[in-house]
Amino acid sequence: MANFLKNIFIKNSKLNVDQLIIKKTVISFFFFFVFAGAAFWGWKWLRHQSNSAEGTRKPLRTALNINESIFSKILSDKHLTKEYDRSQAAQRVRVNGKLGLRSNLDTAAWNMYVVKTNGDTIKIKVDDLQRLPKTEVIFNFKCIEGWNQVTYWGGVRFSDFVKAYGLEKESALKYVGLSTPDKEYYVGIDMGSAMHPQTIVCYEMNGQPLPLDQGYPLRLIIPVKYGIKHLKRIGTLFFDNNRPPDYWYERGYDYFSGL
Repeated sequence: MANFLKNIFIKNSKLNVDQLIIKKTVISFFFFFVFAGAAFWGWKWLRHQSNSAEGTRKPLRTALNINESIFSKILSDKHLTKEYDRSQAAQRVRVNGKLGLRSNLDTAAWNMYVVKTNGDTIKIKVDDLQRLPKTEVIFNFKCIEGWNQVTYWGGVRFSDFVKAYGLEKESALKYVGLSTPDKEYYVGIDMGSAMHPQTIVCYEMNGQPLPLDQGYPLRLIIPVKYGIKHLKRIGTLFFDNNRPPDYWYERGYDYFSGL
């Protein structure tokens, strides 16, 4: 093998065109089979690894957790997602999933329940939030399905909501948990991302109340995350130092899901 490779890598100046083509072809095939073999071996090795508690192979979950630890540390409220002009926002906004929206909604009875650390629960209506300063964000919404779209949303900055309802103690914890009223869909958000200045508790899309399939009456918009974290139709919101349950994390996805 050593002599074979030595002959292949002779000086180009001594080769004619046909010999150069043969040389490059042999080299290409050699490295192709080396990398293909390594990939096949790696795939077989991974398949024989045990699963983590969430059903993901342990090496993959370890890599995802390392990713979270790195990117959560470099997250900064000074690093803003690019925003766009209102004229660039899509009028027909795509829906990234309907989990948590399948049950009938009694709009008159709807409340967002905010559970405080002392056990008290605050009931909040959309009208209550609309009395707070309004924030709009127009950004490139990105879905794990592979599509993206510039979209326009309005609501209350999460940090303003925390301040208005005296939740500073709660916001000192590590995570926020949210779920739909039927508990079918739920996410966990690291507090740094929740308190990011572009994160809003959202009640408008394109200047109008949210459509039903976009999470009416209230949803989360968090531009520093993929769409799986933008929970629609918020039912309950709570705070914790431990990771809250997360629907897609339990199915093998990255908990942080940051951009």
